[in-house]
Amino acid sequence: MTSTLVVGASRGLGRGFVERLLTRGDQVIATTRNEADADVLHTIASSLGANNRLETLSCDVAIADSRSALAEALDGRAIHTLIHNAGIYGPKGICMGELPETDWKRVLHVNTIAPILTAQALLPQLRAGATKGGAKVAFLTSLMGSITDNSSGGSYLYRSAKAGLNAAARSLAIDLAPDEISVLLLHPGWVQTDMGGIAAPLEIGESVAGMLARIDNLSLSDSGSFVNWSGKSLPW
Repeated sequence: MTSTLVVGASRGLGRGFVERLLTRGDQVIATTRNEADADVLHTIASSLGANNRLETLSCDVAIADSRSALAEALDGRAIHTLIHNAGIYGPKGICMGELPETDWKRVLHVNTIAPILTAQALLPQLRAGATKGGAKVAFLTSLMGSITDNSSGGSYLYRSAKAGLNAAARSLAIDLAPDEISVLLLHPGWVQTDMGGIAAPLEIGESVAGMLARIDNLSLSDSGSFVNWSGKSLPW
């Protein structure tokens, strides 16, 4: 049975990934930052009769020791798919003239640097997964990271962090191709999450189903692609 690791499964899309993966019969490892969120995931698994297919681990991707502890907990195991969902938006409504340096560094750290370092920490597990038909890494990013699409300005912190993730993940796709590890950049759409709000047109289940279809169909030939939940190719 293949193993999928969902990093950042506390709520929203991450929790949606866990629920859908368990529903279809996958073996799932999910990370949360606190025990209460892990308990919620086990409650979902129990309702699906899937407690034996869910493992939860603690991880804060912004902390180096926490990433190392995650890798150590998974030492000697194979990860076939890594879905990196953890991320933050940062303070909203900030205009030029009041950009906060500390907050900007935090958003760049969590959204750009931490996802790549998490994948780096888990390379032995991904390489082990790749020996059985290839492994996959999917980063949840955003159309707001597209420089071409930016016609409204603003959102300096989030836009720059996601653009940075896109660039770094594209390099990762090239570097990991010899290991038969494919990389995908996924824009989930405007979704009804804490970040997206209730006015968003997409429900979590619809976005997650679409993104999983993209991950399932990912191959080395299209590694490094930047697409939305429905499979539409997005401009850089």
